[in-house]
Amino acid sequence: MDVLDLARLQFAVTGSLHFLFVVLTLGLAPLVAIMHTRWALSGRAAHQRMTRFWGQIYVINYALGIVTGLVMEFQFGLSWSGLSHYAGDVFGAPLAMETLVAFFLESTFLGLWIFGWGRLPKWLHVACIWLVTATAYASAFYVMVANSFLQNPAGAVVRGDRMELADIGALLTNKTLIFSFPHVIGAGLFTGAMVLVGASAYQLRRRTEETEFFTTSLRTGVVMASIGIILTVAFGYAQFGGIQDGKFDNGAAGVPLGLMMGGGDLLSLVVLFFMLPLIRVLPRWRWTHPLLIALTPLPFALAILGWLAREMGRQPWMIWERLTVADAMSPGLTTGMITTSLTGFTVVLGLLAVTDYVLIARTVRRGPRDLALGAADDQRAPALSL
Repeated sequence: MDVLDLARLQFAVTGSLHFLFVVLTLGLAPLVAIMHTRWALSGRAAHQRMTRFWGQIYVINYALGIVTGLVMEFQFGLSWSGLSHYAGDVFGAPLAMETLVAFFLESTFLGLWIFGWGRLPKWLHVACIWLVTATAYASAFYVMVANSFLQNPAGAVVRGDRMELADIGALLTNKTLIFSFPHVIGAGLFTGAMVLVGASAYQLRRRTEETEFFTTSLRTGVVMASIGIILTVAFGYAQFGGIQDGKFDNGAAGVPLGLMMGGGDLLSLVVLFFMLPLIRVLPRWRWTHPLLIALTPLPFALAILGWLAREMGRQPWMIWERLTVADAMSPGLTTGMITTSLTGFTVVLGLLAVTDYVLIARTVRRGPRDLALGAADDQRAPALSL
């Protein structure tokens, strides 16, 4: 592989591993917020335990995912300085907003929610988790603004050897953004919901003593998965109306695009015509639980395939018909330099991904007992029971 192919592979690997965390964060945040709201309205201990259990899984994923996001920042400086020079004034603005939202607002509200149990007024505490959800979605929105600019450089003009922002309204209403952003939100919600379904099916398969807890969680997951898959498929097809003519002519994105569309359609049939109609009996039908467990990783795989199709279909352009990928790459890079950074990034992000899913699996296997999130100070397990 030459330097350009290695640089593209590096970005694909780091971007894909980071997105595994992002898609689960986008899905779990609103689910935990809904659970917390139900607890605040009903006062039932069952809803409190659900909030704490699934909230702890959310916190684990968020804490490790935020580290993987830092690696993405290095990508543009190390390998893609040509992009920064040519369009940094436009492309960098939404990424700067995403950083402010994710690292400051979202982290602040999440910290208030984590440490506010028993300290903040009830409805202020509920507001914190909803603000976490809102800022998570705002963060995703700004990332999609930046990515959509690469797909269709709306709102920018070329002056000299650089692009400048001329119309922020056009940037924020990009035709490749208005349907792709809801598509990503739907994919996140579907992914988070299927984690609820798979984890609950695992516990019910083991004949857990927490039958009511995981029965409610599984049914909640099925309902939210139905909503998520409808949004994902509907906006997925709708976004083809905003795709540039000739985007997929190179054929590079054909395989991931076909797998994503076929897999998404198949999963929508399973969710809407099998899981949803049988929502009352699924918790009792143990023969279905291995299937539900096996379905859990599929939304993650489809999300990565969708991202790959979106990026590969644009080749050889970094910014559509404005800047090629070759011109966007940093000058002076060597094969050895890219190979070294690719190896380092892959090892670090791979270890973080493995750690994330091991910790989540341990939490699921242990069930809703000995939870650190929301525990009294004298009962709080060290380091969120990790």
